[in-house]
Amino acid sequence: MTVRRGGLFAVVLVALAAAVCAHAEGQVRWQDVLEQPSSWYSTAQARAAADAVLLYRRPSGGWPKNIDMMLPPSDRTPPELPDSTIDNGATTTQIRLLALVAAAPGANETAESSRSYVDGALRGIDYLLEAQYANGGWPQFFPLRSDYSRYITFNDNAMMNVMTLLDEVSHGTAPFAFVDGPRRDNARAAVDRGVDVILKSQIRTDGVLTAWCAQHDEVTLEPRKARAYEHPSLSANESVAIVRFLMRRPPTSAIVAAVDGAVAWLERSRLPDGRWARFYELTTNRPIFSGRDGVVRYKLDEIEKERQDGYAWYGSWPKTLIEKQYPAWKQHPGK
Repeated sequence: MTVRRGGLFAVVLVALAAAVCAHAEGQVRWQDVLEQPSSWYSTAQARAAADAVLLYRRPSGGWPKNIDMMLPPSDRTPPELPDSTIDNGATTTQIRLLALVAAAPGANETAESSRSYVDGALRGIDYLLEAQYANGGWPQFFPLRSDYSRYITFNDNAMMNVMTLLDEVSHGTAPFAFVDGPRRDNARAAVDRGVDVILKSQIRTDGVLTAWCAQHDEVTLEPRKARAYEHPSLSANESVAIVRFLMRRPPTSAIVAAVDGAVAWLERSRLPDGRWARFYELTTNRPIFSGRDGVVRYKLDEIEKERQDGYAWYGSWPKTLIEKQYPAWKQHPGK
């Protein structure tokens, strides 16, 4: 009898473990929340995620970063967290999720919650509009801090994520059909200012247009340092998203010159192994690397192992742009 009970207990444990695994396998990860089939945004799981997102929203109207928002705060009230940011996909991801769930088929059946998702997305859009500098740039954090996060932030495509979203909002592109006319107009004007500051901040070397730094001074537009290992430099990573965005704009002479100059620089900066360095020195165009001591070095193996492995120093970011997208754009600019 004891053996049987033990055997039954073991069977139950196996069944419970299988159920837990099945649940875990069916749970969408936060980092994949915008990559689901359209039908998923009508599900209870999607609505639960949208509800959690509303709880995490900061008083400023945006969201903090690096939090798994598939789960609500443990006390079901807005927690004490860092303020809103556009870093690491924060705020733009939450706005997009709320909009997708609000626009999903069947959303009208839960009109009250759907309205809360719309209101949350609109407040997030307002936050992005409020955070923009008069010259068109966006800081990494808003309300502003006193550190490098005040700089205009292209790093990790933060500003380009914002501009892409606002461009969609300005056109009422799905899932943003619910956005009212005045907000669309404001989004359109914000994107135009963003393009203007992008063109003005593009770095010239000996009078030749090249690329962009990962962050630029919010007043002078000069390239600026961020963390100890992120020096003023030309960025082969962040410049790619900027160029792609510009290629989707009406091809003015300034935009064409900016795109041509950036792509020419990327082609010149390709390394013998076919990759690109993340950062290139402003004066020499040599790849640069740095550890937490903040010292610029010219070989990756000269910095500490932790920074060698903990940062994307090399990549193939411009490859598709140079080999496919740019040649196609040259045939039909602005398409």
